Amino acid sequence: MDNWILNGVRNLVNTPAASAEISPTQVKVKVTHLLLSNYDALLWGGEITAKYPKTLGRFAVGIVTEAGADCYGIKKNKRVYLHPARGCGKCLACKSGKKENCTDIALAGRDFDGFLRDFVVCDYTEVTPLPDNLDDMLALCIEMTGIAENIYDKLNLSAGQRVAVIGGDFMGNIIAQVLQYHKLIPIVIENNPSNLDKAKKCGISYAFPDDDDLEGNVTDATSGELCDAAIYSASSRLPMNLPARLIGKEKSIVLSGYTAMHSNIDVCDVLEKNLKIFGVTNAYGYTDGVINMLLRGAVRTDVFDIEVKTEYDPAALIAERYENIASSNKAKMTVLKMIL
Repeated sequence: MDNWILNGVRNLVNTPAASAEISPTQVKVKVTHLLLSNYDALLWGGEITAKYPKTLGRFAVGIVTEAGADCYGIKKNKRVYLHPARGCGKCLACKSGKKENCTDIALAGRDFDGFLRDFVVCDYTEVTPLPDNLDDMLALCIEMTGIAENIYDKLNLSAGQRVAVIGGDFMGNIIAQVLQYHKLIPIVIENNPSNLDKAKKCGISYAFPDDDDLEGNVTDATSGELCDAAIYSASSRLPMNLPARLIGKEKSIVLSGYTAMHSNIDVCDVLEKNLKIFGVTNAYGYTDGVINMLLRGAVRTDVFDIEVKTEYDPAALIAERYENIASSNKAKMTVLKMIL
């Protein structure tokens, strides 16, 4: 059985796993679809350090093949979403319901084995049953949509306020769609014409390149004002001084996901404008609400360049994705269909 383990930087090997028995509170899940992500590539390249050895793979869905006697609400043959984050359950944040702020949160592929393998055995609380009318591609977007929802909650803005989204890649587009779902006005900044077009196809009214006209375009879009907040999307690779330039005084900058790891923020802008900066890297605790959002059409994925592979070499695909990140090339989203 396939099990792609990262043993060190750029050292990903297939180490077949032995069959595992399950306890009364565990399920065994056949992974059916896995979305390769920039997070996987950054782990492979060493920009994020895993607790080696670890199986890669953060975003996956599958089908339950076995369920223990005490698995409440989970039955054999049920399609499920595999949770990519786990809280400690002991800290104040976990106990108070703010699970996404867990002081010892664990992420798939970094802290515990991810899902780039044929079968996953885990506690039944670490999967969520999926409704039949939620397709696999949308299910693979649960975590990214949840990150966007986590950002929206933390910004605490009102309908009609303007938010600059720096980066119109897959993650940035989803963030913009979620903001629009909540009746905020996203302004997407992106240099790739294809991504600007995708934003407009998703109904985003304002999408601009980072050129000499940017600040004038944003000023026009905000009726002479600057934005009320700015979000720097993971892997955007646009200059990190952009968020501070596009927002007013005493506003917030959000760094989402694992942002470009070698960028700098202009501290002078932060100090002179009295800005707040915070990060959001997970959607732990958001799964059920996000599923309902997706069923109500909060996010569409049909505009994205998605390739579904039934024959693949994960090591080669992840290495290629890493090189695309490093060179600022925009890679297609790759889904591995792991069941035929």
